[in-house]
Parts: sequence; structure tokens; C-alpha cells
Amino acid sequence: MTAPIPHPASRPAPVAPLVGTGELAAEIAAQLSRRLRGVRLHGPVSARPPAPTLVAVAHGSRDPRALPAVRALLDRVRALRPGLPVRLGHLELNRPLLSDTLAGLRGEAVLVPLLFGRGHHVTHDLPAALADTPRLTGRIATPLGPHPLLAEALHGRLLEAGFPREPGPRTAVVLAAAGSRSPRSARDTERTAELLSARLGLPVRAAYASAAAPTVADAVRALTARGHDRVAVAGCFTAPGRFATRTAEAAPGLAAAPLADHPALARLVLHRYDQVLLAPTGCDDESTGAATVAV
Repeated sequence: MTAPIPHPASRPAPVAPLVGTGELAAEIAAQLSRRLRGVRLHGPVSARPPAPTLVAVAHGSRDPRALPAVRALLDRVRALRPGLPVRLGHLELNRPLLSDTLAGLRGEAVLVPLLFGRGHHVTHDLPAALADTPRLTGRIATPLGPHPLLAEALHGRLLEAGFPREPGPRTAVVLAAAGSRSPRSARDTERTAELLSARLGLPVRAAYASAAAPTVADAVRALTARGHDRVAVAGCFTAPGRFATRTAEAAPGLAAAPLADHPALARLVLHRYDQVLLAPTGCDDESTGAATVAV
């Protein structure tokens, strides 16, 4: 028997081919793109306020090598944070002077002292400089020490000078700083010595080029008397100068170069700047935690 032929109306409609997931996503994206082309935004778009200018405050020196060293550090800071306005000001002896740098600025600025403790320059000279520039809203960052990034930079310069990566038990280090009559500055140097000691696993004794005791020579003698006959000297100095030279001359052997443009020091400069922005009232911490702000 021949099967009956179904009426055309009763035949099933042809099934469309299935669209793959990738094709479907592409089609949706294309449709959204076509629709968004016809969208117009209305009203003003708020612009982000400019970042405060980072004003790096160096001490200044008659040594002709000092200014190039500080400029090299700031070049590294700019490379780490493109677009951030970075300026330099000196407390004395070199141009531009801090007063001239501040006089040429408007808006907001963060002063980052390229100094390593809370001495007279940080606690008195910098606030006085801002007070003399009333058209500028300025804040002062914590000095570079103490901090683990500073210990990293000091260690790096020691290694570059030939310090062993695995020093023996008779090795020790003298950490030299410029020196200050401020007890807070001395505590900052001693804390930096502790951080460097923890990093090296060796005794590190703080010493000073002026205004405080012990001297570098005295610190070397004290360590030698305890059986450490391999004593290296590291210095909390941003750039070459009178105190850095005096410190190196007192070293019995290995003496590290000034920190200058060491990468860890550049990161620390930006970290101190960022701390001020994260804490609008300023900061005066002695945290030993590593910097977590992206640079």
C-alpha cells in the first residue's frame, strides 16, 4: 500500500542551523556597537584633579658630583611614575633653592625630604619654607629613614662595593649618617641600623659624621674589639659630599658609595609621597612594613 502524501500545510517547517557560541557573541557585540554609535553623552565630564607636585628636597653640597647624583635619582622617580610632576629644591649650596622652587609653583605640593631622619631641617626648615609660600598648599612627607626599602638600597650599595653575599661571623657594618643634635634623628638612624642588621644577619652599629656620637672611627674600634675584624661602612647619604667623603676616609676597608639613584631609593621617594596622599593629615610613622603602594 502506498503511504498517503501529507498536505503541505502539515509539513514541519525547516529547522535553522544552530549558531555557535562564538558567532552568537560576535553578533551581540556587533549589535551593541551599532547601537552605541548613536548614543550621545550630555553634560560636562568631570576631569581628575592634577596630582600634587612632588618636590624633592635635597640638602645641597659644594661637591660637583652631588647635583648630578640627585638629578639621576629624580630621573628614576619620573620613570617609575610617568606624568607625575617632580621638582627639585635645595636647602642650601645648590640651585634651585627650595624657596625658588616653591615660589614657582601653584596648587598643591608634597615635599619629600631626601634626608634620613627627623632632624632640624625636616622639623623646622621645611615648615618655615611652606609658611613663606602662602599661595601654595603644601604638605611634608616623612624622611626616607627608617624603612626596609632604605635597608635594601644600603645593602645594594654594599654589594656593589664588594661586600660578600654570604659574609662570615667576623664581618660587621658601620652605618654612617650626617648626624644631628635631635634625639629623634638619632633614633631614626639607630632604627635603620637595626633594619640593615636584620637584612644582613650581622651586627650593624650606627655612627655619625658630625653633631653626634659615636664617630665612624669609634664605631669601627668598638666592633673590632668584639672580634669583628672585617668591618665595612655604609652611608645614609643621597649624594657625594663632605660627610660622605669623611665617612669613606674613616673606613678601614670597604666603603659603600652614596645611594644616589638606587632603584629601591626611588621607590621609597614615591612611597613617602603616596603616604601623604593616603593620610591627608600627614604621616609620621616608623613602620617597618614593605611599601605596598604601586609605583
